[in-house]
Amino acid sequence: MTLDETDIRILRELQLNSRLSNKELSARIHLSTTPTFERHRRLERSGIIQGYTTIINAEQINRGFTVFCLVGFKQINQTYADRFRNEVQLWPEVNECYNISGDSDFLMKVCVRGMAEYQEFLLNKVGVLDYVGTIKSIFVMGTFKHEFGVIL
Repeated sequence: MTLDETDIRILRELQLNSRLSNKELSARIHLSTTPTFERHRRLERSGIIQGYTTIINAEQINRGFTVFCLVGFKQINQTYADRFRNEVQLWPEVNECYNISGDSDFLMKVCVRGMAEYQEFLLNKVGVLDYVGTIKSIFVMGTFKHEFGVIL
């Protein structure tokens, strides 16, 4: 699907505030409500808009201890990769997970209460997987940019 400037304006506004009513959105992009509604729905149906979510302040709910965890397999193959992907889906501590290139195979963003909870996560979830060879942890000391949208 090719995006025109109006589609891009809709996406920009919704990334800033996905709770905008159709009337508010149409006013911001300077288009009447019916075409705004139709374009918005078309962006959803096409899969460009994948869903809507609420952004929670992890510090406020005592989940602000953030760790980037690099996981390397003893041997990489489709079976292990699929098993790992399935396991990660069950771990609420993992906010994001990427299959990466380089010295490690996967990168996870883990948000927990503190060091003890992270250690428990490593010992009882990641560490028990027989195909995992290496685990490296990078502890976040501070965050100065944290955005959720895609630059358009």
